[in-house]
Order: sequence, then structure tokens, then C-alpha cells
Amino acid sequence: MTELRSQTWHVAHGRSLDVGRQSAIMAIVNVTPDSFSDGGRYEAVDAAVEHALACVEEGAAIIDIGGESTKPGADTVSASEEQGRVLPVIEALRGKTDALISVDTYRADTARMAIGAGAHIVNDVFGLQREPDIAALAAQTGAGLCIMHTGRDRQKLPDVIDDQLLFLNRSLDIATAAGVNRQNIVLDPGFGFAKENAEENLELMARFQALLRFDLPLLVGTSRKRFVGTITGRDAADRDAGTAATSAILRLQGAALFRVHNVAINRDALAVADAILRTRARLKA
Repeated sequence: MTELRSQTWHVAHGRSLDVGRQSAIMAIVNVTPDSFSDGGRYEAVDAAVEHALACVEEGAAIIDIGGESTKPGADTVSASEEQGRVLPVIEALRGKTDALISVDTYRADTARMAIGAGAHIVNDVFGLQREPDIAALAAQTGAGLCIMHTGRDRQKLPDVIDDQLLFLNRSLDIATAAGVNRQNIVLDPGFGFAKENAEENLELMARFQALLRFDLPLLVGTSRKRFVGTITGRDAADRDAGTAATSAILRLQGAALFRVHNVAINRDALAVADAILRTRARLKA
């Protein structure tokens, strides 16, 4: 287990979030017809906003809004279609909640429009390596950056941690060259993204503390992923208990932020993990 350590994540519009001393939840709001576990449920703006506000009531600190499914084999959508899905939701939420708003996109133009509409964070599933202009945008606007590892569209190294370090160091070089402040960056090891079997994801969980060397807050997104289903034997919509178990385990390994579909069950699991960490700190004092 790791020590409790507070860090401040700076994001756009003069906002910030203290992370580390207590776990923080990023709620998933997919404004898509084809996401792997909830596609079509929140396509309408009103439905997406209602769901987002319910997630905040359940304990989410961040709402992550995505307009393109990132599941394996999903159809690519145009930039204009993505923007047409996410921007109205961001604009509607801006005046209704103090929760931070994140846009899940790898497109610099979408990110720019989303920040203009009120988003605080850009969650890039290609870790700045598809459209590096996102880094310059973050430097200009002060937006928070979630830099995610992926094995898609490239040859991975055979060792799971070696590949994490290779990819994420390259992404951080892009961010540094663009002038992004490290206080604006969170890293995500990208569970399930071209990590093709349960064993690879489990090894990443088991060796997760190797990523603490970056000295940056770590966000994890195991929610309802296929490897959770392989372990539990459950379909995507029934994987929330398994997800909560991974959240608690990764919290004890040093993760600070948790991107999930079901806020309530993960909030409870993380409350237990946080209590264990506080008790450990007290006993050590």
C-alpha cells in the first residue's frame, strides 16, 4: 500500500482539484449510440444532463463527456458529429453544477470548442500522440490534461511497464515542449486499450506502483471493461461490483482518480480504501 499524498490538479477557468488525500471520482457520460455498456441511453441532451447531475449527487467530482465510442472496432465519427453531441451537454451543465467538466476527445478542435463552452479538462485517449496540438491548447488555456496510455496503432514492448514508461514519457515530452505545466497533468495507464487479455490488465494492476515514479496523479478507468467480465463471468452492464473491487485495489496501490459508470458503488468501495489508508497513516505516525 502507498502513503496518502496531496497534490493539486490545476484545470481551466481558474479551477483546481485536490487529489491524493482522498479519492476522486470521474463519472462517465457517453453521448453516443454505440458505447459498449450504455450506448444510446444518454444521447439526448436532457438525458445526458440529468444523468450527469445524478452522478454529482452520488459523489462525482468530475463529469467526463464523450461523443465517440472508444470500444474496439467502433465506427469513427466526424469531428462535427462529435462536437454536435458533446458541446450542447457541456453548455447545459456549465450553469447547473460546480463539478468539473471533462471532454473525452483526441481532437484538438473539439477540445478547443469544449473549453470555450465551459469544459475544464481534456481527456485524450491517445495521450497527445494523435493530435499534439491538444498540448499547445492546454498550455494556452490552463486546461487539465488526462494523458492516457494506449497500445492502439503501434507496436508495443513485451513488458507491460516498459511500454507504459515508453509511451507516457513520449507524451510528457510533447506536453513539456508545448509549455504545459506539470500541475495540469494527470496520467492514465489505459486499462483495456489494446491490452488484449485479462492477464495483461491484471499484471498492470499488480505492478501499478511502478507508475508512481512519474510523481503525477494517476487516473484509472477499469469500469465494466472486458477483463473484469473475463474474471467475473458477467456481461458489461453487470460488472459494477467487479469494477468497485478493482477501484479499491488500485486506490491502495496509489491511484487518485477513478473513471466509472456507477458512481455510488465505487464511492463506497473507495471510502473503505481511503479509510484503510488513513488508518495506516495514523498507525505509522
